Amino acid sequence: MSLLVVGLSHRSAPVSVLERAALAADAQIKLLQDTVAAEPAAEASVLATCNRIELYADVDKFHAGVAELSTLLAQHSGVGLDELTPYLYVHYEDRAVHHLFSVACGLDSMVVGEGQILGQIKDSLAKAQDLHTAGRLTNDLFQQALRVGKRAHSETGIDRAGQSLVTFGLEQLAAGADVQTWATGKKALVIGAGSMSSLAAATLARAGVAEIVVANRTYERAERLAQNLTEGGETHAVARAVPMDAVPFELTRADIAVSCTGATGLVLTADAVAQAAEGRTGAVGAEITAVQPDARQAQLRPTSIGTEDGCPLDLSAVQGTAGFSVHGEAAVAGMGAAELEQHAAWVDKGDATGRDRRTTGAATVLDPAEDADAIAALAATVALVGRIPERRRPEPVAGIPRPAPALFLLDLAMPRDIDAAVHRLAGVRLVDIESLAQASADAPMASDVDQVRRIVSDEVAAFGAAQRAAHITPTVVALRTMAADVVANEISRLDGRLPDLDERQRGEIRQAVHRVVDKLLHAPTVRVKQLAAEPGGAGYADALRTLFDLDQETVAAVSRAENSTDDKDRPA
Repeated sequence: MSLLVVGLSHRSAPVSVLERAALAADAQIKLLQDTVAAEPAAEASVLATCNRIELYADVDKFHAGVAELSTLLAQHSGVGLDELTPYLYVHYEDRAVHHLFSVACGLDSMVVGEGQILGQIKDSLAKAQDLHTAGRLTNDLFQQALRVGKRAHSETGIDRAGQSLVTFGLEQLAAGADVQTWATGKKALVIGAGSMSSLAAATLARAGVAEIVVANRTYERAERLAQNLTEGGETHAVARAVPMDAVPFELTRADIAVSCTGATGLVLTADAVAQAAEGRTGAVGAEITAVQPDARQAQLRPTSIGTEDGCPLDLSAVQGTAGFSVHGEAAVAGMGAAELEQHAAWVDKGDATGRDRRTTGAATVLDPAEDADAIAALAATVALVGRIPERRRPEPVAGIPRPAPALFLLDLAMPRDIDAAVHRLAGVRLVDIESLAQASADAPMASDVDQVRRIVSDEVAAFGAAQRAAHITPTVVALRTMAADVVANEISRLDGRLPDLDERQRGEIRQAVHRVVDKLLHAPTVRVKQLAAEPGGAGYADALRTLFDLDQETVAAVSRAENSTDDKDRPA
């Protein structure tokens, strides 16, 4: 059997795919049960967080295991296999161990070095143990991952390289200001009462907010969290609980709202946020629109269909303006998706038909007269089009002013709790998983990260050696059991042939035979364990079984007995 992990994360898939593939608690349970029921897998555990979904399994066939685990992930996530496959990654044996240890240390987190992942790994193991899908390999792997993660945080300064997603999210909301200064005196609404919401509430309380309102579908859990905040004694924040139907009203009072629930639909729509924000400033709650053109620009005649073979710019609308290339960055700034595609097709057609060009250095541009025809039409187009194509992010030609935010929203849920359309509301700042992913891509990494990577590599080697040594142990035990049976049979035969021996003589003979057998087996069994611990040492167990003609079922029985004993001794 060998370790296999199939999964997707913020590093392999866009947030939109992660959001759709998110597994609810019931789906995780069913996924684990179906995985161990499948033929290639003997045990399994699932690690599902806001930015990763990974299925770990002990499989006996690599290709069949990859196919089965991928299919199961697709079935239980609700995302079709064809759509999901391009975003999946696969790790096998030592690479799978290396991946989980890196995850446990926070090296693979959206915010490098964050420690919350350790609690999520612990919960993942506990769930597999409760469902009896965790066997010897899964238990050893996840428990060792927890130890490696704790070692990384205690022996290095990885904590300086990152923080929890909550802290990072609040820093993004504060937009460069000191979080404590920014949060002091504000009123906060926390939607949800799970681990992430509890962490958010505690972080806000320590940051100095004046009031925290907790809303949850189960009111008792909200009340318990509010009580814990009040009784903690570390802050002066007033905390109280409300039912979920009070969220719209409480949002009108809040300065900050953090949401992290397990809901499958939106908790806060754009309309709800706009209504809650309305009236805080003159422009709050209004959707941002394009900058209106001035009178001179309004006289220009923008068009989506040009006059020369499908050019999206109206080349006849302007004359006499020089110094502009329709191939330049500014040519497509502000175009809508349809116009952008049309422009690309027109340019391609020009290349194919040998359109007249002049070359300056490495750049090829159109004739100056044709350039001149385009620039004023582009100015009008840019002024009237209110967005930049998503896949192109040139510097905006004209900035769109928006008022300073009066309502701050942090969405840490996957799938999202807050409508992404809120990003377009003036006077509201929304930070969600997608924007956190973009912000963290440029976050500096501490020098301690290299030290953590060395720890991970050392721990992976040690774990592999221990697993390989453990793999041969049942074979060694079976060999010694066979030797003991041979000794017992020979002593019994000797007792029948020499009935006149007294008990002292019989004892001396038994001890002598046992010593001979032990001495003959000691060096080979110690050496074979050492060799088996080295890379590629798994074959030594097969060699022992072949040389001593050991029964495979006897070896398997020893292995099952050891696993049963280990499981009884596992911590709950």
